[in-house]
Amino acid sequence: CCGLHIDVLFVLFFNLCIGSSSHTADELWEEVPCKTTISAENEVEAQKLANNYKFGFRKWKSHVTERPFQDRSEIVKELYSELNVIKPNTGSLFTCGNVLYVVLFGWWISLVYLLTSMLMFMTIIGIPHGKLCLRLAGYFLWPFGKAIQKVSGCVRLCVFLSQGQASVCVWMLLGYPPLAAAHCVLCLISWLLVFTIPVAKLSFRTLGSILLMAPEQVHICSSTSGEREDGTILCCYHAVNIYYYKYTVDGINVFAVNLLPLVIVSLIIGYVDQGNHFVSSEVKFATAISSIIPLSYYIGMGIASISAQSNFAVGAVVNATFGSITELTFYITALLRGRRLGNKCLEEIVKAALTGTLLGCILFIPGICMIIGGLKHREQRFNSRSAGVSCSLLFISIGGVFAPTLFSKAYGNLVCEDCSNSSENNGSNGTFTCRNCHYDLSENNYSLFHSHIGPLVYTVSVLLPVSYIIGLLFTLKTHSHIYDIHVALGHLGPVVHWSRWRALLILIVATVLMSACSDLITEHIQPILTHPGISQYFIGVTVLAMVPEIPELVNGIQFALQNNISLSLEVGSCIAIQVCMIQIPILILFNAVYDVGFVLIFSDLHLWASIFSVILVNYIFMDGKSDYFQGTALVVVYLILLALYFFAPSPAGC
Repeated sequence: CCGLHIDVLFVLFFNLCIGSSSHTADELWEEVPCKTTISAENEVEAQKLANNYKFGFRKWKSHVTERPFQDRSEIVKELYSELNVIKPNTGSLFTCGNVLYVVLFGWWISLVYLLTSMLMFMTIIGIPHGKLCLRLAGYFLWPFGKAIQKVSGCVRLCVFLSQGQASVCVWMLLGYPPLAAAHCVLCLISWLLVFTIPVAKLSFRTLGSILLMAPEQVHICSSTSGEREDGTILCCYHAVNIYYYKYTVDGINVFAVNLLPLVIVSLIIGYVDQGNHFVSSEVKFATAISSIIPLSYYIGMGIASISAQSNFAVGAVVNATFGSITELTFYITALLRGRRLGNKCLEEIVKAALTGTLLGCILFIPGICMIIGGLKHREQRFNSRSAGVSCSLLFISIGGVFAPTLFSKAYGNLVCEDCSNSSENNGSNGTFTCRNCHYDLSENNYSLFHSHIGPLVYTVSVLLPVSYIIGLLFTLKTHSHIYDIHVALGHLGPVVHWSRWRALLILIVATVLMSACSDLITEHIQPILTHPGISQYFIGVTVLAMVPEIPELVNGIQFALQNNISLSLEVGSCIAIQVCMIQIPILILFNAVYDVGFVLIFSDLHLWASIFSVILVNYIFMDGKSDYFQGTALVVVYLILLALYFFAPSPAGC
């Protein structure tokens, strides 16, 4: 009866999936013309944009080539300004950002200048520099709308050494060092806050230019006083600019640049402080898991750079090889450590992370993108036929991955443990209460596992990659008209940020660092797992599953804001398909070569949560339209499933 019940559900699931997907495709074949026109600045960017619409290629929003500065918007040009231009009619200077500057930076940097001025006055010979410090103290308390100009001469130290060797020596020994230290701290803090980068630029220019000038050369005036602009060194109007999230350094987003030192810190405290004498395991776990975010970004940038400069075959191989490297490094290191320590809990954590990635990419990423895109554009449309291809492959993926689990539940032996007799006299007629009933799906059940489930798992692990390859051929070769991409080129002669060899080197280095961080995560996750108030399932499906996908989520949101919801939806589908058709078969192959005890059998919660999510997403994708209400539905369902995992008891072996 139990087996018949599961078989019926299995058949109904696939009938609904296949019927719904084909129905959607037929409708859109007749009604919606599939045509995508891409406008690109050069052929490399055109190739990168075209890859975004191809199946099997991870979607990348940022540019891989240098954009012509003259063609960028005025907002972006402002981000890269050197703060040496006097601007008329800039509006009110009493803004929240400028007031925030005074509260966070202005008062203490001005105080440092005052103390340095007093020190220079005490030396007598350094009085000229003391007067300069007094003027700069007032300037840095409120630098907005003021200009620092060079009266005459060069700004380099070697020029004004002849004007007073003794005075310069006193200044360089007593006055410049404390100011240099203060400006370094100011520059570091304001840069890390990102939105206050103008303060970092102001501080850096002061440290490297103004403080090395002769005091007589420095002239502070109002930017509205009619002074000439020729000798202007500094002229700042606003301390905060919210658009600095777009700022890049050599093509790398500023947030990824700022998070990169976290990787070094994680490795140092993780491998130097082996005994946790200075830093706790919880802190090491938090820094290591956070380090995955910038490393995932660099891996994505490297994949996009190589794919954009290569042909279809090379791009497909790079995407299939490195596209899943972030997750695979964690999975493999966790399984190796679990096998070495004899800890079955890490295997369950890996399965929870796999399921959490599926749920997050199927529900959360498209849901958030629909909400944000819908709030800006009201209703967005996408190519349902191309989305239908991804949904069909997603159905195949979920069916293949969970087929061994369904098979095990149909033919496994029900085992009950922790049973007690409720009768007071312990008679045979008493009622037995069992606290733990489950199917015996372990390797101890030799006849079932080794003779039936094992061969089924290996069969599935071969069929899934084959399906992935067929999907590549279908969408990129034989039926590429589904996407019908037309490219309109702009500027020629692109200058790439990363060449192919540089991108490959960065990919390799980032992969090695990712492996080290993953090893630290699995080493220091044990105190988190033993916390009585948190379910191990919840940790796997949230933190371990979704942190590596944060760069992908950001890309999806940016696509949605630009009214390109189709790419936002493909972001999640691409990752989910790669999890099922590439990552899981690789784990099975790895387990076959080096036995780490990984068994492709999931719990009931993983099984039904994944199946329900795929059915729901296919239903929402049917009409080719999206709005914030549909996105809210997906996110709410995702949160409900997270609540189930949060209150779920610990998995077996934990």
